[in-house]
Parts: sequence; structure tokens; C-alpha cells
Amino acid sequence: MAGSEAAWQAAQMGVPVVIHEMRPKVETFAHQTGNFGEMVCSNSFRSDDHEQNAVGLLHWEMRAAGGLIISTAYDHRLPAGGALAVDRDPFAESVTKALMDHPLISASYEEITELPDDGHWIIATGPLTSQGLGQAIANETGAESLAFFDAIAPIVYAESIDMSKAWMQSRYDKGETEEERKAYLNCPMDKDTYEAFIDALLAADKTEFHEGETAGYFDGCLPIEVMAERGRETLRHGPMKPVGLTNPHAPEEKAHAVVQLRRDNALGTLFNIVGFQTKMKYGAQTDVFRMIPGLENARFARLGGIHRNTFINSPTLLDAQMRLKSRPNIRFAGQITGVEGYVESASMGLLAGRMAAAEILGVEPLLGLFERVLDRRIDLGAGGVDELVERALWGVRQDGGLHKTCGAVLIPLRQGHLCAPHQHRQRLWPLCHGRFFCWCGLLDRFGVLGGGDDQFAGAPVPDAVGFAKSVKRLLARNTEPDPEASLLVMD
Repeated sequence: MAGSEAAWQAAQMGVPVVIHEMRPKVETFAHQTGNFGEMVCSNSFRSDDHEQNAVGLLHWEMRAAGGLIISTAYDHRLPAGGALAVDRDPFAESVTKALMDHPLISASYEEITELPDDGHWIIATGPLTSQGLGQAIANETGAESLAFFDAIAPIVYAESIDMSKAWMQSRYDKGETEEERKAYLNCPMDKDTYEAFIDALLAADKTEFHEGETAGYFDGCLPIEVMAERGRETLRHGPMKPVGLTNPHAPEEKAHAVVQLRRDNALGTLFNIVGFQTKMKYGAQTDVFRMIPGLENARFARLGGIHRNTFINSPTLLDAQMRLKSRPNIRFAGQITGVEGYVESASMGLLAGRMAAAEILGVEPLLGLFERVLDRRIDLGAGGVDELVERALWGVRQDGGLHKTCGAVLIPLRQGHLCAPHQHRQRLWPLCHGRFFCWCGLLDRFGVLGGGDDQFAGAPVPDAVGFAKSVKRLLARNTEPDPEASLLVMD
């Protein structure tokens, strides 16, 4: 995700890009193809609600920024209530085609095991970085990789599900169309069935870690056995919560728990079990999952699994432009930086691609624009702040016009769109070291926002210098670009 997005963004800015991909020559535990943008776990980009959900807000901003990953996701969208789920294979095929059809992008299929000494590089190898490259990174940084264990949920053939027990309905009937309101397949459990299911989960044979492996789990993707170990009721308040659903086979009966499955392809022949990441051994998985009403005769297209995700300590090793401090010709992006999830990884790729391309092209950085505006002592009143932020975020051509080449942020502030956490209409979420920052909070802190949510204050900014200094702490200083350089991405 991150490497694909980084390559696309840089190429769209006019910089030639070479994508180095080790697949399919060198395989990983989780990947099945050599396509770019392959989804190895869920087929969901999570909530698409840009007004009430931070992930949905990122969807909106990445789309406005011309993001390849998110726009392709919308092209292959499947009914999923309020979520953005996609048909995974056509999605990856479309991402691959878009990249290979771009006149400034080429691909080289081989494994890279050493850190390059020259050229501009983005390492976006994800959580399954090869052993050779991982060791080269460790040797350079003098630090062991951080890690957590991630799990994959099973996929079931739709024709093997007993629809006399299961039914189609999105939780709380979410969705604008009938298809969206019936996007999920639901399997109900009474109390006795649930208790027996929990017993079987706890007793099942599970994958054991190797000696010395001490990584924890990512809390957003816990194996169901780990959730069950935390308490017998945990699953009922997590992926198996029985709320917002009515069983048409027994409308008067309230289920004690409900297992949901989400469509995994456009044909509707495959469904993945939502939230059922697992580290159970294969034989145990089939036995336990067939205890679920409606799945007694289930046939599995893919069983679940667990793998170790490695990442670097980004706040320590990277600068604010996502460059490796000891080798500033190398940037990192995606899950290897410590973010988790398709959306977050693609966002980091978007930033890294723009930052690298801006450096190569010699585009004036955001920091320089703030300093220049403050040096001119522009009155930062209602129009002044708008001009300051708008110009800084987009960059300025020699003729004074705006252009989309500033790689320090995602998109410019927009009128008429709410920022859910701060409820201001002027908003943006840049990313730095894997953390989210909202411009609204920064602007509000230094008195830039005022006079209501819809407009800036008419008076000058009380602390414009403090505002600019805060921006300095978030963004990197400029470096001399190499106009002849191209960008290379390790995906």
C-alpha cells in the first residue's frame, strides 16, 4: 500500500520512479500474488464516515489529494454498511495496472538486501520485510526492530453457509441502499452455544511462538483466542456483539452473540469472518468454527494464521521528513514505520512520496513559506490566515499561483467540511512519525481560530510567532535537491 502510493504521488509530481519488488520471486507467508497493493488480511479500509470517524476523514483527504489506493478502493467497493470494503483481487490488479501504465514508473523484480549508498529511496516493505534487508536496517541503526504479532481471519465459501440459520443485515441497518443495509451475513448464538464455543476456543491447539519471541499483539487485530482469554464475555462486547440486529428466522428471540461475515469478492461467493483473526492450528480452526450456527458444513477458501510484524522506532531513527537520520537519502513509509492498517500505511506512502519528490524538484518547503510570510509581517487577520495556510500547504509557483507539490501535508484546508475532533470548518491532518496532528488544534491553540466555527477571527493572530515555531517542530528543514535524481521505492 505505502510503496504503491509513494510511487504514484512522486510520479504525479513529475519524478521518475523505479519500484523494486521481490515478489513473486521471493515469497512471504501472507502474500499470494506478485501484485502491488495486495490485501493480505481484511478486505476493509474500515469506516468511510468522514464526519464522525478519523479513518473516514483520512479517506476523504487522501481522495482529495489524488491518492491512488483510496480512489482504486472506491472503484472496487463492495457493500459493507458504513465501511469501505473492496473486492481484493481486482483491487490489487487495478493498482498494479495504474502503476505500470504510468509513463514515469517502472518495476524491477528482485530482492534488495542492503541499504543503498546513493540515490533517493523509500523503503516501504511493510511488516514482512525480508530477513536480509531487515538485518541491514538493524546494522545501520544499531537497534533491534520492534515487533508485534498480527493475525489473519478465515474466508468461507458462501454456498457452504446454511441460510436457514443465518441472515443478511448490516448492524443498525446502516447504509443508503438496500444492498448496503444487507451487507453482512449474521450467524446467531444462544447462551449455551456461546459458552461451548468459548470453551472450545480456550482448549484448541494454537501456534506456539519460538523461544525468545516476546512481541505483543496489536490491540486492533487481536486473535479471538487472546480476547477470550481476557474474559469469557469479551467477544460478546467485541466482534460478536449482538446489538443492532434482528433475526428474521426468530424475530422475537434476542441472540446472546452474533458472528458476522463480510463479502470478500464482487461475485458474493466468498465471505470473511469479521474480527476472527486466529492463531489456532488449521485442524482446530475447522472444528471450532463449524460450531457456529450456519457454519456447520462450512468450506474454507482460506484459514486464519499469525505472523510477526516488524517495524522501526521511527521517532528515534527518522527526521520529520521521514528520512533515516544516519542516511538522509533513505525514507521509510507504511507499516515498517510503526503505523498499522491499510489506510494509515497508504497515508504514510502519500506523504513520503510527496516529500521525496519535493526534495528532488527543489520545491520550497512549508517551513520556508511560514518564515517568509512572517518576515513580511502580513496582517494575519481573517483573510491573512487563510492565505498563509493555503499558500503554505500547497506551495507557490514563481508566478505566485498555487500548485500541489508540497509534500509536508496531505491536502489544503477546505471550507464547509467539519473536523470531527475539533468541530472547526478549517481542517487538515498531516502525519509525522506515525502520529496524527490536526491543524485545527494548532491553529486554535495560538488564537488563529475564533469568532465561531465557521470563520476566522477578524483581529490579528495573538501569537503568530508561536504558531510558526510549532510548525517548525513538526516539519523538516530544507535540503539541497539533486535535479537529476529519480526516486526508488522498495515495496
